Amino acid sequence: MVEKTGLPKEIIDKALQLVEVAKNAGKVRKGINETTKSIERGASKLVLIAEDVEPKEIVMHIPAICNEKKIPFIYVPNKRDLGRAAGLDVPSAAISVEDVKEGKDLLKDVLEKLG
Repeated sequence: MVEKTGLPKEIIDKALQLVEVAKNAGKVRKGINETTKSIERGASKLVLIAEDVEPKEIVMHIPAICNEKKIPFIYVPNKRDLGRAAGLDVPSAAISVEDVKEGKDLLKDVLEKLG
């Protein structure tokens, strides 16, 4: 599906903003295990993966599952910003946006920019 690294800051910022909107009004799954389950169930609308995860092997399966389920995903520069966008005080390696409520237009905008 969509595998993008080194995306323009504008797209990354909008995707993180989408996580914040979904956290407040919709539904997000936080962490590798919850994100994986969300993808496997086909509930994800967008998956965000942190690029600075060590070791990389712990998130390597996520793009493959997303491709299989045809769920778009993007990489964001760091897990600290990803966790903060999801309302956590700790970093998060992966986030699945399941329901965006009022963020439908923002989700559409992010997906269109991903191409």
